[in-house]
Amino acid sequence: MSGRGRASPWDGILPGPASRSNGGCSDCSPGGALLAYGAGSCVVIADPRSMQLVCVLPMPPASSSSSSSPSPSSSPLQQQLPLLLLSPFPAASASASFVTSLRWSPQPLTDDLSSHEDPSNSHLRLAAGDRQGRIALWDLRSRQVVLWFDLDSGSRLGIQDLCWIRSDSWLLASIHGPSLLVLWDAATGRCLWKYDAAPEYLCCIRRDPFDWRHFCTLSLHGFLLSAIALGVEGDVSLQEHRINGISDPLEGFQRSEKESANSPAMVAYPLYYASLSFSPLWRNVLLVTFPRELLSFDIHYGASLSLSQLPRTCGKFLDIIPDPELDLLYCAHLDGKLSIWKRKLGEQAYVLCTMEELMPSIGSSVPSPSVLSIALCQSESPLRTVRDEDITFLSSDVVDSTSGGKFRSNKYIMVISDDGKIWQWSLDTDEDVDTRDSQKVANQNQSQSQVSEESDLGTKVGSADNGTSTSNSVIGSAPTPRGTPPGGIKAHSSKGSGSTSKMNLIGQLHLLSSTVTTLAVPSPSLLATLARGGNNPAPAVPLVALGTQSGAIDIIDIIANAVTVSFSVHNSSVRGLRWLGNSRLVSFSYSQVNDKGGGYTNRLAVICVRSGLNRPFRVLQKPERAPIRALRASSSGRYLVILFRDAPVEVWAMTKNPIMLRSLALPFTVLEWTLPAVPRPTPTQNGSSTRQSSPATSADSKTTSSDTSTDDTSESFAFALVNGALGVFEVHGRRIRDFRPKWPSSTFAPSDGLVTAMAYRLPHVVMGDRLGNIRWWDVTTGLSSSFNTHKEGIRRIKFSPVVSGDRSRGRIAVLFYDNTFSIFDLDTPDPLANSLLQPQSPGTLVLELDWLPMRTNKDEPLVLSIAGADSSFRLIEINIGSRRTSVSSMEKVTAKEIYRPMPLCAPILLPTAHALALRMILQMGVKRSWFNYNSLCSSTNTSLLKSSVGGDLRGYMIETGLPTIGDPVVPELLLKVLDPYRKEGCIIDEERADQYEKAAERGVTDRLAFAASIFGELSEALFWLQLPHAFLHFLEKSSPSAARSSSSVLQPTYSVDNVPSLDQVPSFEMAAQTSKKNSGQLNELAFKKEELWLNAKERISWHDKLDSEEAIQKRVHELVSVGNLEGAVSLLLSTPPEGPHFYPNALRAVVLSSAVSRSLHELAVKVVAANMVRTDKSLSGIHLLCAVGRYQEACSQLQDAGCWTDAVTLAATHLHGSDYSRVLHRWADYVLHYEHNIWRALILYVAAGAMSEALAALRKSKQPDTAAFFLLACHDIYTKHLSSTSAPPTQQDVVDRSGEENGEESEELEEKMKINFPGRNIEEDIATVSEFFGQYQRKLIHLCMDTVPSIE
Repeated sequence: MSGRGRASPWDGILPGPASRSNGGCSDCSPGGALLAYGAGSCVVIADPRSMQLVCVLPMPPASSSSSSSPSPSSSPLQQQLPLLLLSPFPAASASASFVTSLRWSPQPLTDDLSSHEDPSNSHLRLAAGDRQGRIALWDLRSRQVVLWFDLDSGSRLGIQDLCWIRSDSWLLASIHGPSLLVLWDAATGRCLWKYDAAPEYLCCIRRDPFDWRHFCTLSLHGFLLSAIALGVEGDVSLQEHRINGISDPLEGFQRSEKESANSPAMVAYPLYYASLSFSPLWRNVLLVTFPRELLSFDIHYGASLSLSQLPRTCGKFLDIIPDPELDLLYCAHLDGKLSIWKRKLGEQAYVLCTMEELMPSIGSSVPSPSVLSIALCQSESPLRTVRDEDITFLSSDVVDSTSGGKFRSNKYIMVISDDGKIWQWSLDTDEDVDTRDSQKVANQNQSQSQVSEESDLGTKVGSADNGTSTSNSVIGSAPTPRGTPPGGIKAHSSKGSGSTSKMNLIGQLHLLSSTVTTLAVPSPSLLATLARGGNNPAPAVPLVALGTQSGAIDIIDIIANAVTVSFSVHNSSVRGLRWLGNSRLVSFSYSQVNDKGGGYTNRLAVICVRSGLNRPFRVLQKPERAPIRALRASSSGRYLVILFRDAPVEVWAMTKNPIMLRSLALPFTVLEWTLPAVPRPTPTQNGSSTRQSSPATSADSKTTSSDTSTDDTSESFAFALVNGALGVFEVHGRRIRDFRPKWPSSTFAPSDGLVTAMAYRLPHVVMGDRLGNIRWWDVTTGLSSSFNTHKEGIRRIKFSPVVSGDRSRGRIAVLFYDNTFSIFDLDTPDPLANSLLQPQSPGTLVLELDWLPMRTNKDEPLVLSIAGADSSFRLIEINIGSRRTSVSSMEKVTAKEIYRPMPLCAPILLPTAHALALRMILQMGVKRSWFNYNSLCSSTNTSLLKSSVGGDLRGYMIETGLPTIGDPVVPELLLKVLDPYRKEGCIIDEERADQYEKAAERGVTDRLAFAASIFGELSEALFWLQLPHAFLHFLEKSSPSAARSSSSVLQPTYSVDNVPSLDQVPSFEMAAQTSKKNSGQLNELAFKKEELWLNAKERISWHDKLDSEEAIQKRVHELVSVGNLEGAVSLLLSTPPEGPHFYPNALRAVVLSSAVSRSLHELAVKVVAANMVRTDKSLSGIHLLCAVGRYQEACSQLQDAGCWTDAVTLAATHLHGSDYSRVLHRWADYVLHYEHNIWRALILYVAAGAMSEALAALRKSKQPDTAAFFLLACHDIYTKHLSSTSAPPTQQDVVDRSGEENGEESEELEEKMKINFPGRNIEEDIATVSEFFGQYQRKLIHLCMDTVPSIE
């Protein structure tokens, strides 16, 4: 199965391996749909599900041009270059710098159809920072830099880390150099705020998942900065903290010798890692790692809650990733291992459960590759198990009723190593929810678990010395099905702390394994097949071989743009590589002998690409005096010339057992075999057009006669000597003879410069020297010419491939010693004036280049393969303009096909209009059979296939029985728009289709949550999952019977002799403890009293050891919030008499202990509380209000003070009915207007019964589709609730109504199609939502029809 798509010139890029210089930068997009990481000067985008390369974004090099438009004096080529290549930064180097930080924008898929093409509103934006201090904002869809962030400083402060912040608009926070923190406006690129933390070394910055305005920054010395971006422009609230209790942070770490005063932390201390992460389950809790410490830090208290030391046998921490659903931490270590930590019950402390190896010991090189970064991918199941009685559709979790209340969750960890590989590990965790005795388990897991690994990656393992090679096949193997360990990979398991973890290696993406040193392109001639006994010429295979510094040879499939196989041949750097025909390779390496005799050990090997075997030849027992300088293989692959440094060259016949034919003791400087002969034109093409005569075209007739007279089994090579002499030798069998060319009429003077490069294709020989001169010579006519390139010496010259009817046969690519290149056409009168200078687009210096001989038609563009100095491999298409023969330009490709081993199922990559159409189809409900196009094509049921292709597509839609909102014709039109994607099989894969089928069966809210999670909108998915519970909570609490029962059950009673205690106030504590299970990220949307109260109670135990005065005041407040007045009094009375707060605390203790409800006492306490509020003692005043039962006023004061979580916790403990709803309503207003979290605000509105406000919020956010499906979801929940609470009809009622059924059928049908929605005066809002949704659908249809389908 293959996926095809249109590509841009940048699709032909394979990146080199990532390194420590990239700072371990990597990031998963929201929802885990895409993985981005830095490799050299490129940003690599991969699909973590299918383990395929999506694209590569090369950072443009620093340019001296400060304007975004070319000058009038620029060349025609420069005027045609894309604007994205013009960087507003001065040139700091000739090539782009290392990418050091990456962050995906959390902006969701926009519903605003009027601005869907605006890159600033794209949901596929990626911020990338590099070592030169530049920050580029990429738009992945257009693959262009849409915005640069300029610091306007002379020094280049390298980027350490990036983070997206959400205030009134999207902001981007960045760390520049060692200590500068900057806040940018992501829409304009303007700097809003700066903060210099010198002399600290800031190392990382993270955003609070509960409040996107809040972010924290950590330094290597333990300095912690907490900041909140307020609504006012450039206004930031700051709090500074210091993490104590850690060892000397930089003890034992030496500063890098390359470090300067402006270097970031990763450059100053390259082996020191300090990481920071917010807990996704507990608000205000930070998880921090230093090299050997793991600690929890409470921002609200400004103190550490726990500190865990790393065992001595474990390597230092590299990074930390918290589990989004379980109280687990995944920590990467510098020694390539992964540790799993579990939180102790009732504490904010973690114990080590297990250690796992991230690098398999079998199939890897020695020494083992280093782990650079890890990422936790949530694309498989973004939402985990919510409750035992409510298992969501999205997770692949399996609840086993026979396991005593265990649930199983699967997670996928992506590991990026420095050998160019991405490893995909499946982490299966079986969590026992009833486990309580964690201390015993913690003691059992302090020792490191024994890890055993076995892996079988389909490799061939051997040694380069004994004639075998190690080859890793990449394209031939498909990823293992999810949740199933692949054959040959043994799962690691660990038991302890009430959990069992198993790791399985299920996928691998192999890119370039090391720094590229050389490049070879196959260009076989007719003799390549004649030698094997065939009658047809050998085809040009779409493969490119790359030699690497590690001794491996990577074979690139240019059609799939992937590494198809990798051979480990040499123990040192591959210094030369050539194809022998189209199925064999010859390579060499050498090493210097350091013993007394000295010399060099040369190693040559022939590799068969088909079998993977390699055979060394010319094996000598003793070192040689001279190393090998180069290899030159004939086009047929029958002959090989070995050039030595200051030694005679050797000519070998490359038979099954290579034979040396002759040694030539001539001082060669360059030597090149002739390329395959130019195709002879057909009779219909002979008179098609006439061109201006030129040295390269005037001898076409003589070329034909020469080819005819030449023996078909002989091959020739041209050469230049040190004295400037030129010559051509012919090899026939085992004989080498002079070709006897016709010498030039004007002899080339040796004083012009030493010949350093040559290209030979009958009848032309093109030469370049160290002075930049290019000369060409026709060996059959003797015509010659020359010109000067006005550049440095020439290192390589390559003839472009030609086809029948080609306009020019004299195009050459010239590589200079300054690692730049140019393209010249020797068939033009003035090649220099019409040259194509090197475009700045490659963004890297060029080490090697060659043309790809894949052209079959003269209208196809030329393709140039490049090995960059940044270890990347690039394909650049050169389209020659047809209006003027002197104009050459680089244009975007319009019909390039990329073949993939499996479809790229990433809906987030679809064009915005088609992505919105797919989301709407998934929301409305489509049958599972709609995704089965490929299985229908392969099946024998032709009638089913015909009906699916040409039939009524509306049959694919699910009959939901819900009222119709919007235009009923829209679903069929959307299915027609999405049909090209369905035929390619690139909508969603089989596993997700099965999950969607289960979601469709469960109901409308599950479908809506699935559609949101597919496009990475996890907050919206959580909202849809929580909506039924919030809606039912509102319905239950709004009924009179529920209000009376809640008041009698939940409201505590006070008396003089009975002081309220923790066990007496919340009577639902026992039920909460027995039924409550960690709901993961749904804690963010908690609204029920039981959930809020139990979360608050859980946090109290974390702060028992904090004894500072400020901490005591906050602990008292927490105890009062949950109704534990007895604990608050005990804590207040523990204040020492000599303390300055003894008397205020004693007064509060006395008042709290006297719960006498008398009017005079109440009035006095209110006055005292008011005075305390006036003197900025609001918390003390709130405690006094609680003592007299004024909880509504206490909640209002807490909300006025910004303590929103404390206010709702207090309300959950003491308030009910409308009082509790008012607290939720005000909290929802704050979350919507200040925290800008619409999904959390909607849940609170629904729980408070404010349906009109919820619809108004959706209208204001311009989400008509979400508002419509919100109405349908509420209608579905409300209808099911009414049907479950109403009594079934009696038999008499059925008999009485039997005669009236026919007359009432139409009325019942009309009533059924109306939206059943609770609330008063809501009909107008429903009509408005339906009208706007219909307009949105019609506009979306027109937009989809105007958008061209794009698979990638």
